[in-house]
Order: sequence, then structure tokens, then C-alpha cells
Amino acid sequence: MLAITNLTVGYGRTDILRDLSVTFTPGHITGIIGPNGAGKSTLIKALLNLIKPRQGQILLNDTPVKSQLNQIAYVQQRADLDLSFPIDVEHVVLTGVYPQLKLFHEPTPAMHDAVTAAIDQVGLTDFKHRQFSALSGGQLQRVFVARALVQQAQVLILDEPFVGIDLASETQIMAILRELTAAGKTVIIVHHDLNKVTTYFDDLVILNHGVIAAGSTERVFTRSNIGQAFSEDLGKVLFIEEVNNG
Repeated sequence: MLAITNLTVGYGRTDILRDLSVTFTPGHITGIIGPNGAGKSTLIKALLNLIKPRQGQILLNDTPVKSQLNQIAYVQQRADLDLSFPIDVEHVVLTGVYPQLKLFHEPTPAMHDAVTAAIDQVGLTDFKHRQFSALSGGQLQRVFVARALVQQAQVLILDEPFVGIDLASETQIMAILRELTAAGKTVIIVHHDLNKVTTYFDDLVILNHGVIAAGSTERVFTRSNIGQAFSEDLGKVLFIEEVNNG
């Protein structure tokens, strides 16, 4: 289990997240939602040990996560990528096995087979030798999911994975993530489309510089919690039937 306890983290003298405690359950897809500036990206950076907490701890199976970062696979926002780099699909996915390699060692035949299988799993076999820069948004995102698959990590974190991609790719990625959680993996998705929260996520973390609510989506995705994290007006819009009835 991935567990965060009493986490405070920020930049300079400013705390972005204060006294945050939350756990992520293996076998579940957990969504992280919150307004812009709420600390979603900061939380991901803390999980990846890219910024150091002022206080608190992050444990994976009761061991500090910073000592086992190879057990976390990360799919970053597409907007953060340099799409001009001259590399094809196969070699992008192959970079997912590099953390498993010893110094000066080449990928093994088994690793190459795993890359081929991952590319097939995301439906891009015909694009195996296609240049990275020539792919559509949905194809790019599936490539990065394939790279995460070959890492064979316990935890998969995706940061806004569905922004600007086609519905077919989004549906396929969600199906793959469901397969991973069925195998006991922990999947965490930073997400912005509140209309899909109940469809996509088993659990939900609602942030605004701390945890507004966390737990099963059915329990925490409420008008009150959304109103507290975002705005009362947004809560009314999302839960209009509840407003009309009550």
C-alpha cells in the first residue's frame, strides 16, 4: 500500500500542501481532483521524490518510497514533452526497462519481447517503427502507457492522461488500467473532467492545499465536497438533481 502521512510540502517559504494524509489502495484506480493551484502536481512531485517534504512521510509497503522509485511508473502530461526528439515508438517504450539494467548492460531478449507485447497491448503494433513526432495525441499517450507497462512497477501514476486525445484511445487506456488493477496494481490519475469521475474511479482524493475528502468515489464525490474544493456554484451544477430535490 502507498501511504502518505502528515505531508507538508511547498516551494520557498510557501506551503502548497499542508498536513496531508491519504492512502492509495492496491487494486483500485484513484482519481485526484482539485482546482488549479490546489497542489495536484506538487503531490505527484513529492511521490516521485522530485521535491522534498518539509515534514511527513511517504511509504510504499511500509518502506520509504524514495528508496524504491523503480516501483513507480509515471506518465507525464503530454504538454511537458519534447516531441521533436528523433526516436521511434519501439525505442520510447524500451526506455521503460532502463531502470532494470545494470551499468553498461544492454536490454535482454526478454525485455525486447516485453516491449513488443506492451506495444501490442496498447494497439500500436503497426506503428512500432513510426517516429514519435508523427503520432496523434491519443497514439502518443498509448506509447507512454506501454512504456509504463514494461517497467512492471507496483504503482502507476498518470498526470492528466486524457487531455487532447481521442475517445477510442481514452477508452482503450482505461481498459488497460482496469486490467492492471485487477492484477493488484495501484493506479493514480490526476484528472480534470469531473463528469467522468464516477465512471472512472474506484476511489477519489479531492484536494485544495490539503485533503478536502478522500475515500470511495461513491462516498466522497458529493455536492458539499465539490463546493468546498472548487465553488458552491460548480457543486450545484454537477449535482443539479440533488439541488432540485432538496
